[in-house]
Amino acid sequence: MKEIVVSVVMPTRNEVKHIDLCLMSLLKQTFPREKMEILLVDGQSNDRTIDILNRYAGMYKELFVVKINPKKAAPAAMNIGIKSASGKFIVRVDAHSEYPPDYIEKCIHYLSTIDADNVGGLFIVKGKGLIGEAFAGVLSSRFGVGNAGFRTYAVSGYTDTVPYGAFRKEVFEKYGIYDERLIRNQDYELNYRIRKGGGKVYLANDVRLTYYCKNDLLGIASQSFSNGKWNIITSRLCPGTMSIRHFVPFIFVFSVVFLLLLMLIAPKMALLLLSSELILYAMIDIIVSIGIAARSRLKHLPVLIVLFPWFHISYGIGSLLGLMNLKKVF
Repeated sequence: MKEIVVSVVMPTRNEVKHIDLCLMSLLKQTFPREKMEILLVDGQSNDRTIDILNRYAGMYKELFVVKINPKKAAPAAMNIGIKSASGKFIVRVDAHSEYPPDYIEKCIHYLSTIDADNVGGLFIVKGKGLIGEAFAGVLSSRFGVGNAGFRTYAVSGYTDTVPYGAFRKEVFEKYGIYDERLIRNQDYELNYRIRKGGGKVYLANDVRLTYYCKNDLLGIASQSFSNGKWNIITSRLCPGTMSIRHFVPFIFVFSVVFLLLLMLIAPKMALLLLSSELILYAMIDIIVSIGIAARSRLKHLPVLIVLFPWFHISYGIGSLLGLMNLKKVF
């Protein structure tokens, strides 16, 4: 019977477009396969995801284990995986991503050599097609996502949060498992709980994963709206979890709505303030878009100029409506 050192836990649900690339990247890991298990926890997918998972589990019986998550959401999947894990290290991975061969090895190296309760790396965002490629630029810029270091190529060091993360198993005994109330933001909440309890979260710049973003306007708007809504819900459920950067789109959308309403009382002042705000936003949008397009492809420029407000406004509206409907949520 092999000795498990690392338990990799992957929540899945309807990931048929990305799951093969993800699983193949895990098969190529340099960490010894005989010391690793990969727990695939599926949230009752209604596409072919579960068939693909079972196929891999059949081909690599000593590595992959398929489990079912009746609650469907990611935090419940993680908790199923954590409770089933045999390894002393737990690495969370996402099915929407691809991992370089040394990803797990580097995560374990940092956990074993520095004072950290959670170690993670950088998001390298990629998209397909004109919209997807441009949106990847939005998600990697400070104008797009604020000071999220794991998205904007920050240097190595202690930070507030990292994507997914790698942990010693006893971290969950000390700080608790994932909060299953949070359909989104469960990583932020766990990292906040770790830091609040005196633990440390470490970003290693040389640990990198590829994340595949949305490639169409409707998908971008839907995901952004949901993220904005869940920021408000998370803040209500777990005060202190979210940072100010998560509410900048909300502040922007709220200010526009407020100034439009103010026109009914003080039209000249409201028009001046609104015009100034929108012109400033447009100027920053254009300047940042030119910079991104110059580093990648110039054909992305008009798409970038549209995508920044599309992303921010969708996000802000999600937060605004989330705030207005909090009583319905609770």
